[in-house]
Amino acid sequence: MDLEPLPDEVLLLIFSFLPARDLIAHCRCVSQRWKYLVDSPSLWRMKCEHERKTEILRAADMCHDFSWQSVCLKKPFSRNLVRNSCGAEQLQHWHALHRADGWAVENNYSVLEGAESQTCFVTSFLWCEKTQIVDLLRAGLWEHFLDVHQPIIHVSDWYAGRRDCGCVYEIKVQLLAVDRKTVIQEFKEKPEPIPQWNDTKYQQVSHEFHSYGPGVRYVSFMHKGKDSQFWQGWYGARISNSSVTLKCRNTEPCTLPCPPSILEEA
Repeated sequence: MDLEPLPDEVLLLIFSFLPARDLIAHCRCVSQRWKYLVDSPSLWRMKCEHERKTEILRAADMCHDFSWQSVCLKKPFSRNLVRNSCGAEQLQHWHALHRADGWAVENNYSVLEGAESQTCFVTSFLWCEKTQIVDLLRAGLWEHFLDVHQPIIHVSDWYAGRRDCGCVYEIKVQLLAVDRKTVIQEFKEKPEPIPQWNDTKYQQVSHEFHSYGPGVRYVSFMHKGKDSQFWQGWYGARISNSSVTLKCRNTEPCTLPCPPSILEEA
C-alpha cells in the first residue's frame, strides 16, 4: 500500500498506533517527510493521548522543550524502575550479600496481587542483604527536569514470613548524588518482627520522596531479612515486588534543553 498520497494528518494518526521503537528506528528513516512527522511533537502527544499516558502528558506540559522520543521510548513514568523485582531471574541485577545459607528464590505461599511474578526472594538465619542502584538518567530523565521539577519518587516493598517460622525485615532507600556516595535524602524502616505461626500474608512498606532538592541522580534500594528461630535453610523473611516509580509533582512550565536521542542506550 502506498502511503505517500495520504495527508499528513492521516499519516500521523497511523503512526500514533505504532510502537515508539519502530517509529524511531524504522519509520523515521523512510524519507524526509516521514522523518519530519516522526519528529513532530504532535505525533507523540496524539500517541500518548490515546494510550492514556497521563504522566507523560503532564510532564510535557511542564516543559517547552520536551524530549518526546526518549521519554516515550524509555517510559520513566509508567513502569517499575527496579529490575527483577520478584526474583524471576534469580539474583540478576541485584548486588547480594549472603550470610548463613544466603539468598534463595521460591514460589509465593500467598498470592501477591499486581506482582510481576508469583516468586519471592527468601532469606536465611543470618542477615541476608541485597541492593540495586537505579540510574534515573538512564531510565529516561535528565538533569534539569530532576533538579527543577523534582518528580515524586515512590518506593514500595512487600515482605512476608513462613507459617511455621517468624522473621525480621528492614529496608533502606537513599537518593544519591552523581558520585553515588552523597546521600541527599533517606528512608529507613524496621517493622515489627513477624511472629511464628503467622498467616503468610504479605505486608507492604512504602514511602514517597518529594521536595528533595537538586542533585539526585540515583536511587539506592536496599533491603534485608532473616528468620527469628535461627533455623538452617530458608525460613527467613520472604521479599517480593520491590518498586521505584516516578510521578510528576506539579505542572509549572519551564524551558528545558532537549536531551540527545537515546535509542542506542535503551
